[in-house]
Amino acid sequence: MSSQLNKVVVVGAGVAGAMAAQTLRSEGYDGDLTLVGAERHAPYHRPPLCKKLLTGEVHRAGIDMAPQNEFSARVLRGASAVGIDMASRTIAVRDGDQPRTLDFDGLVIASGADVRRWPTGPVPDGVMALRTVDDCLVIRAKLGRRARVVVIGGGFIGTEVAASLTSIGHRVTLISRTRALLEAALGVEMGNLWTDLHRRHGVDVRVGVDVDGFVGKSHVKALRLSDKSKVKADLVLIGLGVEPATDWLAGSGIRIDNGVVCDATGAAEGATGVVAAGDVARWWHPLYQEHLRIEHWEHASRQGVTAARNLLVGPDGAQQYDAVPYFWSDQFDVKLQLVGVPTGYDTVTVIEGDVGTGEFVAAYGKQGRTVAVLGTVPGRVHELRGLLADGAAFPPRRQKQFV
Repeated sequence: MSSQLNKVVVVGAGVAGAMAAQTLRSEGYDGDLTLVGAERHAPYHRPPLCKKLLTGEVHRAGIDMAPQNEFSARVLRGASAVGIDMASRTIAVRDGDQPRTLDFDGLVIASGADVRRWPTGPVPDGVMALRTVDDCLVIRAKLGRRARVVVIGGGFIGTEVAASLTSIGHRVTLISRTRALLEAALGVEMGNLWTDLHRRHGVDVRVGVDVDGFVGKSHVKALRLSDKSKVKADLVLIGLGVEPATDWLAGSGIRIDNGVVCDATGAAEGATGVVAAGDVARWWHPLYQEHLRIEHWEHASRQGVTAARNLLVGPDGAQQYDAVPYFWSDQFDVKLQLVGVPTGYDTVTVIEGDVGTGEFVAAYGKQGRTVAVLGTVPGRVHELRGLLADGAAFPPRRQKQFV
């Protein structure tokens, strides 16, 4: 362990920050530890916000993260980092209405990401984004018995929200400017499958269109689309993705480029004694040979652990984080599971099963190498995860066939 660390600050109390703080203590750090969290809630699991908490299947307390071990720390809730001075190694924090300055000799940046707001300015009441547990509870309270809901955005947030609300009886229109749902994440070939899935379950899917504006002064009543159509709405949910929360790092010398740019150990470029993890971090991935910023729950959790360990041991003992990313999404009766990073793929093919039955595994190739595997059979992709880590040729050899 580095003997230089006496005051460590973790900025961000989501899964990456919480796991980093727990790891610092479990790995033997006994100095001052401060955890700064923008929300007033204890750390909680974010995936259920679009799913079981939104539908009411689980209660609010059911999404709290159970700490793996109790650890002592000063925890500032409802507090945000607003600036940093690397020369004096201090962080400016707004703690409620009170300004506060925190000294540090070790820093974990886990400030996450902020939801993208509507780009053209103010919106009527009834137009909302879903990012936090408070957002989710407000949306639940606004839903009528059979509300007309319009969801803007065909990524994972938008599609999960549309599936959840449709499953409990709401009339949902899902609008995406892309050619297919989930196109940015899965490509148009696989994205078309989820477009069809939503339509089969009654979602009014509109792809290849933009929202030109909202109708309604005091409260939203409808949306005008770029194809000249109009969609009535009681509630509009915006799912346009997120931006890494890095404004507070301006002028610090820490390199920012679509997140905090890090090496393969999580060390932030442009600073010493600073690591980053989670949605805010753009780590160099040894397998993919590029900087990746990945907004996945499992990735944030494991990255928080690695960043904390590497902060403690210092650069000479730091280990690379080279885990193959994993993501899942539950939509209607289909569990989408993805390992790897399909971005920039040049070919995709089904290697097991049949898309017609809904049970299949597809592989993504890039320059002759398998870079990602997508599956709808629970757990199957995990059996192929090791092939990606080993840089398997494309297409990967079938391990087994479905029975």
